[in-house]
Amino acid sequence: MTDLNITRLNATDAEFSAQLQNLLAWDESSDFEIHKRVLEIIAQVRSKGDAAVIDYTNQFDHSTIQHADELQIPNAVLKQAWEALPTEQAQALQTAADRVFAYAEHQKLQSWQFIEADGTLLGQKVTPLDKAGLYVPGGKAAYPSSVLMNAIPAKVAGVGELIMVVPTPKGETNQLVLAAAYLAGVDRVFRIGGAQAVAALAYGTETIPAVDKIVGPGNIYVATAKKLVFGKVGIDMIAGPSEILIICDGKTNPDWIAMDLFSQAEHDENAQAILISDDADFLAQVAKSIDKLLPTMERQEIIRASLSGRGALIQVADLAQAAEVANKIAPEHLELSVENPDALCAQIRNAGAIFMGRYTAEALGDYCAGPNHVLPTSSTARYSSPLGVYDFQKRSSLINCSAQGASALGKTASILARGESLTAHARSAEYRI
Repeated sequence: MTDLNITRLNATDAEFSAQLQNLLAWDESSDFEIHKRVLEIIAQVRSKGDAAVIDYTNQFDHSTIQHADELQIPNAVLKQAWEALPTEQAQALQTAADRVFAYAEHQKLQSWQFIEADGTLLGQKVTPLDKAGLYVPGGKAAYPSSVLMNAIPAKVAGVGELIMVVPTPKGETNQLVLAAAYLAGVDRVFRIGGAQAVAALAYGTETIPAVDKIVGPGNIYVATAKKLVFGKVGIDMIAGPSEILIICDGKTNPDWIAMDLFSQAEHDENAQAILISDDADFLAQVAKSIDKLLPTMERQEIIRASLSGRGALIQVADLAQAAEVANKIAPEHLELSVENPDALCAQIRNAGAIFMGRYTAEALGDYCAGPNHVLPTSSTARYSSPLGVYDFQKRSSLINCSAQGASALGKTASILARGESLTAHARSAEYRI
């Protein structure tokens, strides 16, 4: 047993379903006061434009911006950040970018069409978005990997213009983030964040262009703002805390598994790390590894809070039951640390990303494997997918009727339209008969 108070569950217990539901419960309902504050910020940005954005930026980020032309970070600064990177960092960023790009190339949706016997053409036209907005957290908690994961699929899709916003608290910029923006081909970068940045991207200001879709992670104010502007613009998702679920057959090094659990628990206290195994002794070994390794971690207090608050070690009867539990959880990240991951993967229906085999650490997916690390959380993998090129493409239906096709379809449409008492619809179709 571990002195860290981590929840232990057994899937064969009668109360397991209720216990699991309680473990997964995550109240993401926005605080009413935050909701009101964000609505006010959005209203101010809509009515006052740049002036409101500057006021909020100076207030929340302790900036000293005087004029709107200071909001944009010049592209020359992005280039300089890239060129000044230490060789090792530059090579790692380039390798990650190349792999994300290569994977994204496989995701592009293509237009298609076919012609029916009477000459009528039906099809689908795929078009990239004109403008997309990328929100990137700033300051010390900055993630250059997120820049690559959000920007490169947009670029591969052919988005006309990619606008990035990143807060620079007290004027502090993260050089890796700026370098990643340059490498990924971001068109314009603005030094703003929070709800005001989301509002500016949604509605536009004198300086900041309105976009068609906003993607990227942020705090509760950013998430609430994305909810409230949805409809005016598209959004990628409302992301909850990071999650990892590991299924292990008891034959992987327990230290590896403990560290894989830590890798998501270190994000924040609300992150969720769960291990499932059919081997009770192995669960005990991992608990010992957690105790042994936790004191060596820089973020040990965050990890401790995460594992004791939302973590779990779950015993199952066999791997088939492990798959059933995994499908109920529908995790963001799922590691299949087993002898035959292909067979187990065939039983998985709900997961954001699946990491197969003992050697595939989830952390590789966070940075450089290639697939996107922007993934559905809070069990939304039941119905949604990772961010991809397709999120920056839209589909238009194509219909081109021949005279013969218009006559045949017109008769069917006329009957259905008159059945709905929509006479103009019917007569419009009947003219072509």
